[in-house]
Amino acid sequence: MSDTERPNLTVVRGDLTRQDVDALVNAANSSLQGGGGVDGALHRAAGPELARAGRDLAPCRPGDAKATPAFRLSPPVRHVIHTVGPVWRGGGNGERETLASCYRRCLEVADELGDVTSLAFPSISTGIYGFPADEAATVAVRTLRTTPTRVTEIRLVGFDERGYEVLRAAVAEG
Repeated sequence: MSDTERPNLTVVRGDLTRQDVDALVNAANSSLQGGGGVDGALHRAAGPELARAGRDLAPCRPGDAKATPAFRLSPPVRHVIHTVGPVWRGGGNGERETLASCYRRCLEVADELGDVTSLAFPSISTGIYGFPADEAATVAVRTLRTTPTRVTEIRLVGFDERGYEVLRAAVAEG
């Protein structure tokens, strides 16, 4: 991608595991073994092979990303890119920088895989990790719009109406 091209960035409301893309991003924990929220939903949809593959890659540090096959997720999904977001501790502990790194690293991993042109992201760190949703959306949009990548389509997936609206507002402001 040239410096002047940017991926098409869209916001959808729905279930991340049902997105029609090449790769899904998992808001994972460092063990890559599954958990609650998005992480649990992806592990249930992909099957137990995902946890076994994650065990072989773990640990994953906050701000980093690692890829596994998609296992039982429906095609065209071929990969799951796991990233560990920061736990919100008030905003003065590098949380925004770590979150931006999650998005950058996911795009880098997608490019390294070589066959990912479409990618769907959840709202990383906004669940149990407590990152304020509006700030997280701003970081996500800014980072995704400024990071060079060969990915041509990026979907930000809001699970519920509030998540969808926060993401939509960030894209509109971006």
